[in-house]
Amino acid sequence: MLRAVIVDDEELARAFLRELLRSHPEIEIAAECANGFEAVKAVADRSPDLLFLDIQMPKLDGFEVLELIEPGPAVVFVTAYDQYAMRAFDAHAVDYLLKPFGADRFERALERAKARLGERKLPTEVASARPPAERPQRIVVKDGTRVHVIPLDKLDYVEAQDDYVALHSAGKAFLKQQPIGSLESALDPARFVRIHRSAIVNLERVARIEPYGKESRLAILQDGTRLPVSRSGYARLLDAMGNR
Repeated sequence: MLRAVIVDDEELARAFLRELLRSHPEIEIAAECANGFEAVKAVADRSPDLLFLDIQMPKLDGFEVLELIEPGPAVVFVTAYDQYAMRAFDAHAVDYLLKPFGADRFERALERAKARLGERKLPTEVASARPPAERPQRIVVKDGTRVHVIPLDKLDYVEAQDDYVALHSAGKAFLKQQPIGSLESALDPARFVRIHRSAIVNLERVARIEPYGKESRLAILQDGTRLPVSRSGYARLLDAMGNR
């Protein structure tokens, strides 16, 4: 018996998938979710083998859900938007069902998912590098059973801490397990600049640059935070400011 979780904010879409799965007694629908938060909880509680996942949803989108769950389920994206297909396969999705689709197309996706489960070549991580049109507008961080959503407009700066990054926003810091280089590749370079191997800054938060020693500099943020600026980081900073 395989366990499946269906995630879609539209009741009709969930009902359609439920109907398609009725002809598969070997698959148990363990949960149905109407948004990303429900999906994260359901995956943690039910440990499904299959995840049918919408992309555009309130609260958390499908890719953010993948960032917050443990690797394991074979993921089939089910969406009305075709522009996310490449990103979906970068995230090791089994298939990408574009609404509207029929029973035959669903069966092919299901067979691929079963084959993936049989091979145990399960997704390990969500690819962070994204084309400009797909850059995130927020970052999600899981803290125990809580999920923090940080809009990029509220992100002040980022500090590297081994395999984690500390995301600083409105005087608070949130730890996320992600290399700083991976996060850098996902952010808009016109808004966020890697000023040091251990720091990324929101350009709008930079108040001034001050010399520090013979060849070093410090970025002084609007709240008084002082961040080191490397020589290459200073060049990137000047270039970004000149293009604003």
